[in-house]
Amino acid sequence: MAPSASHTITQEYAPTSVKTNCGFNPVSDFESGAGHIHDGGKVGKEMIGAALQKHIQGVDPHSCEPGEEDAFFVADIGDVYRQHMRWKKHLKRVTPHYAVKCNPDPVVLRLLAALGSGFDCASKAEIEQVLKMGVDPARVIYAQPCKTKSYLRYTAKQNVTQMTFDNTDELYKVKEIAPNAELYLRILTDDSASLCRLSQKFGASMENTQELLALAKKLDLNVAGVAFHVGSGASDPSAFLKAVSDARIVFDQAAALGFTLHTLDVGGGFVSETFEDMAAVLSGALDDYFPPHIRIIAEPGRYYTSSAFTLACNVIARRTVEDKDLANKSYMLYMNDGVYGNFSSIMFDHQHPIPQILSTSRRVDGFNCSTESLTDSGYASAEEGVMESNGGKMIDYSIWGPTCDGIDCIAEKWASTETVDVGDWLYFEDMGAYTKCSATRFNGFTDKHETIYVSSEPGASALLGF
Repeated sequence: MAPSASHTITQEYAPTSVKTNCGFNPVSDFESGAGHIHDGGKVGKEMIGAALQKHIQGVDPHSCEPGEEDAFFVADIGDVYRQHMRWKKHLKRVTPHYAVKCNPDPVVLRLLAALGSGFDCASKAEIEQVLKMGVDPARVIYAQPCKTKSYLRYTAKQNVTQMTFDNTDELYKVKEIAPNAELYLRILTDDSASLCRLSQKFGASMENTQELLALAKKLDLNVAGVAFHVGSGASDPSAFLKAVSDARIVFDQAAALGFTLHTLDVGGGFVSETFEDMAAVLSGALDDYFPPHIRIIAEPGRYYTSSAFTLACNVIARRTVEDKDLANKSYMLYMNDGVYGNFSSIMFDHQHPIPQILSTSRRVDGFNCSTESLTDSGYASAEEGVMESNGGKMIDYSIWGPTCDGIDCIAEKWASTETVDVGDWLYFEDMGAYTKCSATRFNGFTDKHETIYVSSEPGASALLGF
């Protein structure tokens, strides 16, 4: 499906052809025809619900083989496609370079490659994964200011020349190993309003930029641009104003030393909920400080994938907790995934995944037939036995992962009118960012969970051969 005329797309990179034999079984189901208005979000929800139900109906937790009831993902690739169209509408000057670390899912990478995106990689493995798809090395930026020497040698051999630096030692390293690199000086920013702050680890202060540029000149290195990052999951649009202003100062410092800088990397920090506000502030700042011939790139991650992935988990055990003094009963639910697995985002990314009922013995299809509000499916207060309008008393739960570690807790308090028992299923939306990429095998549990792919967008389906 071609974008509408109002969504004019300017792609810096030519789209990469995509191999459709990817080892997965995608599903695509959408209507077309005169007069039909395609609602990708609605179609996506329906397709996700259908895929969830189809999978769990094929699993009997009471008799299945080990691993058959494991947690699994359903990914709507159409959601990633819509996010890309949204990006190109609101940030026309900025070419996205997807942050592979956020979610290196191979189908996501293939779609973004086909859409003409670049890629932000921080290790040999990430660079190798992208290049094996046939992506031109010119579309990759090695956005790691402090690089492993062996990785840098590999990068140079693969003709990946774009990379960041923020200190003198790194310049000497680059001079020794990759003297033909295109270097972007990463500067310090105010990331105090972000979920995950990066400035405490990376970025040269404005007091040191002149010294670094002078050393690069002395070493006959090619400084081609400036980079910054306002922090992962940023919430304050004004952070971009100061960062862009500072970048302009560094551009001018470099020009005075004889460098011809051509690229500004505005990093990541974009989240779906505030994207339009962020984009408006950033676009205005870019137009104020940088003429049209300056190339602008960015490193979005969670913006693209967070809402595309839904995780389903099986309840493997339940423990009854009774307070006889208060005549109160609650339950501890134990799931087959936890903070050492795909809920690592709780520990590393400050997330609070919201449990919702997928299927119980009393409600077979909780996804499509749910009438729950966030009060009933999220972190509702139920200390006093809140009564729903239907007369059903709220039941208190806490939700735990499968390991033997006491910190493996997904939700300390959750309330629902539904009785949840062993063998039932819960699901969690917005599980596409910093989840499976940081899962571990602690306690012997798997870090490999199946992903079922669906596509709610004709454009994505066509590109991937769904």
